[in-house]
Amino acid sequence: MAWILLAMAMVLPVAMAQEHAHAADATPAAASTASGQAAAPASASPADAGAPDALAPAPPDSDIRARFDFTFDRVVAKLAGLVASLPLLLAALVIVLIAGWLGGFVSRRLHLLRLRTDNPYMNGLIRNVVRVLIVLSGVLLALDLLNATALVTAVLGSAGVVGLVLGFAFKDIAENYVAGILLSLRQPFSPGDLVVIDGNEGRVVALHSRSTVLMTLDGNELRLPNALVFKAIVLNYTRNPKRRFDFTVTIDPAQSIQRAQELALAQVATIDGLLTDPGPSWAVQEFGPAGIVLRFFGWVDQRRSDLGKVRSEAIRLVKAAYAQAGVESPRTVYHLRMAREAGDETSPRPHPEPAHSVGADTSVNRDIDEQLADAQHAADAGTNLLEPGPDAR
Repeated sequence: MAWILLAMAMVLPVAMAQEHAHAADATPAAASTASGQAAAPASASPADAGAPDALAPAPPDSDIRARFDFTFDRVVAKLAGLVASLPLLLAALVIVLIAGWLGGFVSRRLHLLRLRTDNPYMNGLIRNVVRVLIVLSGVLLALDLLNATALVTAVLGSAGVVGLVLGFAFKDIAENYVAGILLSLRQPFSPGDLVVIDGNEGRVVALHSRSTVLMTLDGNELRLPNALVFKAIVLNYTRNPKRRFDFTVTIDPAQSIQRAQELALAQVATIDGLLTDPGPSWAVQEFGPAGIVLRFFGWVDQRRSDLGKVRSEAIRLVKAAYAQAGVESPRTVYHLRMAREAGDETSPRPHPEPAHSVGADTSVNRDIDEQLADAQHAADAGTNLLEPGPDAR
């Protein structure tokens, strides 16, 4: 309905302007005719002499009565011309109304034209483009019926200049809008994915026409301009469910590297949630006076286990295994300690770390899942470019 009203608003002023142009074109011809009649013999009939001439030259300013009659005759002539053009004007309005109805009908049935996509935002964009093209075709046809296509060309030229000025004025908004369309086509992430965009980490809530909404792991909402998201490096942790973690352990240079890595890998392999394909691995990262730095790797399935919890449990188990096996860390600080006498139980004894993984929690972290679901539900379904929407029938 809005497109139909806009088209009617374009047709009516153009029709009025065209009528005014016809009257203006007829004025010089009438003036020349009046001059020819003035040169003719004075044998004209009294009836012709008394007939009002609406297109006669304007009377002098001093004759107020004549100027009033002249203005009145011109108004009557214009109203008569408008009444005469009413059939064409009504036909033009009917054409615009039919074009508006046809545009809405076709745009709601894109599947018949095989223009429907899986992207809801692109469906809406194609729907609007098809509707506008059909309505504009009807408007041009109506204006051609009114013989006013020349005025339409001038109006469209002015609209192009105005659009260019507005494009420079709202460059950032237009850039974000176009970036949103391109992101909706490429879809580098989906709702709920854990991503890092330009150093900002969080889970994707929605993609709108001008911004991308993330929820940080602290539970805060973060909005990034689509132009920034489109240009930035996007790291998606969720696209591949398998993810690797690593940690380092430093041992004393006098210790055996082979024995230390065997103990560590044996303990890491017992963790619930650690994948066996690919299995855990290790590497010597550094060997220096400060100690030997061993680096261990492991893989988890993010759909079933939390990477942070599995990594923490792996570090705990390696620390416990080294303590029981006597694998020592570098002794950079020396302490003098007197031997405790027999029977002296005043000093507290250290509690050994259990060398097993019974009861360890390695489940997926669900801290912000409820907040993420609420944020996704609050996002407008019609403006989220990542969610498939219902087909408009």
